[in-house]
Amino acid sequence: MSEYDPASIEQKWQSQWADEGLYRSRVDWDRPKHYALTMLPYPSGDLHMGHWYAMTPSDARARFKRMQGFNVLFPMGFDAFGLPAENAALQRNVNPAEWTWANIDRMRDQLQSMGCMFDWEREAVSCDPVYYTWSQWFFARFLEGNVAYRGEAVVNWSPTLQTVLANEQVIDGKDERTGQPVIQKRMAQWFFKITDYADELLSFDTIDWPDPIRLMQTNWIGRSEGAEVEFQTESGDPIPVFTTRPDTLWGATFMVLAPEHELVDSVTSDEQRVAVTEYREATARRTELERMEDAKEKTGIATGGYAINPVNGARIPIWIADYVLMGYGTGAIMAVPAHDARDFAFAREFGLEIIPVIDPTDGPLVPGDEMEESYVGPGTMANSGPIDGTEVTVGKGRSNPSVAAAIDWLEANDAGREDVNYRIRDWLISRQRFWGSPIPVVHTSDGGFEVVADDQLPVELPDDPDFTGGASPLPTHEGFLAATAADGSPARRDTDTLDTFMCSSWYWYRYLSPNYAEGPFDPEEAAYWLPVDTYTGGAEHATMHLLYSRFFTKAMRDLGMFDAAAEAMRAHDRDPDGLFDEPMMMLRNQGQILGEERPGHTVAITGTEDGERWLASHVQVDGTEGDVVGPLMRRTENILQVGVGDDLITVEVPEGATVDIPSIPGTNDVTQLQHHLEIQRMSKSKGNVVNPDELVQRFGADTVRTHLMFAFDWEKGGPWDSKGITGSYRFIQDVWRLGTAHYASQRDGSDRDLRRSVHQTIEKMTRDMESFSWNTGVAALMALRNEMTSVLRDGSVSDAVWVEAVEALVLLLAPIAPHVTEEIWRSRRHEVSVHASPWPAYDADAAAADVITLIVQVNGKVRDKIEVPADVSQEAAEEAALASDKVQGWLEGATVRKVIVVPGRLVNIVAG
Repeated sequence: MSEYDPASIEQKWQSQWADEGLYRSRVDWDRPKHYALTMLPYPSGDLHMGHWYAMTPSDARARFKRMQGFNVLFPMGFDAFGLPAENAALQRNVNPAEWTWANIDRMRDQLQSMGCMFDWEREAVSCDPVYYTWSQWFFARFLEGNVAYRGEAVVNWSPTLQTVLANEQVIDGKDERTGQPVIQKRMAQWFFKITDYADELLSFDTIDWPDPIRLMQTNWIGRSEGAEVEFQTESGDPIPVFTTRPDTLWGATFMVLAPEHELVDSVTSDEQRVAVTEYREATARRTELERMEDAKEKTGIATGGYAINPVNGARIPIWIADYVLMGYGTGAIMAVPAHDARDFAFAREFGLEIIPVIDPTDGPLVPGDEMEESYVGPGTMANSGPIDGTEVTVGKGRSNPSVAAAIDWLEANDAGREDVNYRIRDWLISRQRFWGSPIPVVHTSDGGFEVVADDQLPVELPDDPDFTGGASPLPTHEGFLAATAADGSPARRDTDTLDTFMCSSWYWYRYLSPNYAEGPFDPEEAAYWLPVDTYTGGAEHATMHLLYSRFFTKAMRDLGMFDAAAEAMRAHDRDPDGLFDEPMMMLRNQGQILGEERPGHTVAITGTEDGERWLASHVQVDGTEGDVVGPLMRRTENILQVGVGDDLITVEVPEGATVDIPSIPGTNDVTQLQHHLEIQRMSKSKGNVVNPDELVQRFGADTVRTHLMFAFDWEKGGPWDSKGITGSYRFIQDVWRLGTAHYASQRDGSDRDLRRSVHQTIEKMTRDMESFSWNTGVAALMALRNEMTSVLRDGSVSDAVWVEAVEALVLLLAPIAPHVTEEIWRSRRHEVSVHASPWPAYDADAAAADVITLIVQVNGKVRDKIEVPADVSQEAAEEAALASDKVQGWLEGATVRKVIVVPGRLVNIVAG
């Protein structure tokens, strides 16, 4: 028996699978299809353990479906546009394409080292002009179909760089690179009308998606039922307001407008104009996220203007405040401080009137000026004119009697109307960045714009960008800007690029036919493969990528982009009805692998204080005397953070400093210091990243794959344990030994016991692979390994049963550890790859147990466990339970009144 050598085995089979085209996917209408998809990565340059954790179990399930007889498509590509490449270009003054394609080449090699069954012939890369031709084509069709439009939006504007910044580039109101202030500025932008699909996006009836994702999307869409009411201003302009609580209109004592509201100027009095202007300028320096923080101090300013409450004619002041945003509702709210916590805090801060209009069920509210907090519970309407006495519940919309009564009154008196509002906003898809797909629009001399003709696509990015100014080079690149309108007159190209989420909202359609030149996908391929059957990836994408993807597919459907595919389906007797409503039928999310938790050394630092840090001359592990003494909490390169009381002291260990670690003889260095790592997400900045490449070199890809699928509940994740992987390595070595060993039957045992274990494992693995319960499935394989090791030692089963057990073990493990199982399988003279072989068949008779364990309860409490024949009758189970010595003790002096037998599970004796 040869030694297990993962490096040679894995390289051998990866090359041979590629040469054989083993994972090439082809349309075959005689076979059932399964389109398995995992989220494509951003080409950052290195695969981290999170990529492995997401992709290898997804690959295992795709392999499993193939072995079940499905024709499986499992493609891979790269979501290659985005800000990191542009930042790298700024730092290195190189074209982002150069950086991106180099990273793609490296990551492709790393992905192949996983041994995944990706069909690389279907690779799609979003920054490839061949790909973004169709991203631009989609934009053009959406614009023609009134799904896209041009409007205005507030952006983060850097006056210093004269460019728009992404939210992640703004820290505390300043540009992260220059440290200069950033302001909020309204600019012309491109949008997709995702709000038109809000109600349809709230329906999940036809898809199997996790409840948390459904809830996050539902909350993000934020459907609210209520009424729209107009407040007339004294300047003559009406202010429309959407409210979910029109029943509280009689308690509205002031209005608040977003500082950007178009009516601020007209309602502001001369006396307040300077103060209002200063407040609006201050607001422009805050991002929307900062303005939405509930915990921040309430700010606002009175405009000096007034509006008339339409239900009672009361004259109420108009304020502006930064917590009101233009993007939600109408950018104006009616404030009811007695019954809204935020309004109450605002009213208390600025001394505004509070009028209660809901009496709680246990009695009337105290007067407004005596209230300590707002009241938001049920009760009865009061001080509310025509709806006084109406019941108030916690129901939404018309399900709340008081809301229904208020809406009826408003509509009967032409004072308002029932309405629905959504939290979600139209999708702003233009970015003022370079590294993205150019928007295929030219601006004409008369102020209009034209969409670039299809035969002129793609509009390509220039290959000589100049990033020295810090801003996108497109607005100043004359070669890019110069264009011609349809009438031949000079025009200028739009200098915005598409949101990268737009490019990743359709990539699985391009996988169908990445070289197809007549459209974004081949209708014949789409007819067979669509929709995606299983999609895996992170839950953090719930309200962006996953929501945008659903919208994109629905818009494509409504614009007729699937019509040809639907016809092709009908030609093959496949009903297309409903198959183009959603992009993915099943979604499953993996958890996160977290940093390893371990205790750190206690260190004593001798050195000198230098400003905000210490410079160490000597580091003594387990020392008790020094200038800084405490546990080592973190280490990044040669920078230590030492816990001293509640403080973290930063210590730099320069070259020449000595490190003494008593447990490690000889000369020590700073990299040998073990620091405390909290359980937290892996990141380079926290110093807790585990490099999968190093683990592959030491243990092999099969071991890493097996460990990732065994050590964690896949949908939950958990902290990494460096020691645990050695157990997975031993398991793979044991499988190698079992699969290549010479077996000599001694026939002193029973074939039935091993066959039972084999078929019970087949049943469990099948169930667990279907349900993404990899860890318990691998545990079952490990248990089978243990039993087979004993059988091999004793030769206790027939040769035929041994062969059955070995080949079942190899087949069951094949999706998880593809290389070692292929080597064993082929060495056993199978001509067809293990990955093209059928999943083992489950034999229920072979799996049936000879005996089973029944729980025995007395008056509902467990008192014993008994073993009985698997086919025990109800009467025999009852007799065996009553005969138990332990049960007899609990029944002493009592009368058995009833015995309940749950077949195969328990016997409950009712006595008294």
